[in-house]
Amino acid sequence: MRNDSVNWVSRVLAVTEKDIVSEFRTRYAINAILMFALVTLTVISFAVGAFSPTKEVMAALFWIILFFAAMSGLAQVFIKEEESGTALALKLASDGTVIFFGKLLFNLALLFALTVIVVPLFIILLKTEPANWLFFLYAILLGNIGLAGATTIIAAIVSKATIKGALFTVLSFPVLMPLLIAVIEITKSAFLGGVFKDIAAPMQLLVAYDVVMIILSYLLFDFVWRQ
Repeated sequence: MRNDSVNWVSRVLAVTEKDIVSEFRTRYAINAILMFALVTLTVISFAVGAFSPTKEVMAALFWIILFFAAMSGLAQVFIKEEESGTALALKLASDGTVIFFGKLLFNLALLFALTVIVVPLFIILLKTEPANWLFFLYAILLGNIGLAGATTIIAAIVSKATIKGALFTVLSFPVLMPLLIAVIEITKSAFLGGVFKDIAAPMQLLVAYDVVMIILSYLLFDFVWRQ
């Protein structure tokens, strides 16, 4: 049993490693995400330079930048498999759970890399920073897990569509709406220096969302992937 678990984990990590190596060769998702984040941050910093937006607006702006930057790159995790003709080989080589968790880890790594770049730039360019860093880190950690969990299954669905275009963002937005509301609420408390009771409700919503979304995606993935 232990050997089976170790073997399963090593296969999941092999899928993640394959995607990381492939991404460093083409740099399509990395370039798309970084360029979108940098351009958006620069434009917003010039736009808000003439006035002082409230902390509530800053919290919303931070997650709008992360959301749209993520939308520009996360869909490629399955689309490039279909376009390069490697999807069939992947289906024959591994079962659905291995592929799902391998892709989920890759999307998660991409989101945390994006966050590491966006957070310091956001603080420098918009001249603001969280008063409570612990709440801010909670929002980033749980927000990125939920974003990766939801977008991985949506990317698998979109890869089967004839016309992909903006379909990924259109499908993702309503699914991610509860997550965005919760993370913006927690980030707002982080910027305002709130106390734990201020984030208790959105934190419960966020944890429940992450668990439900990952379990639901895991259950549906094999059916979607093998269609």
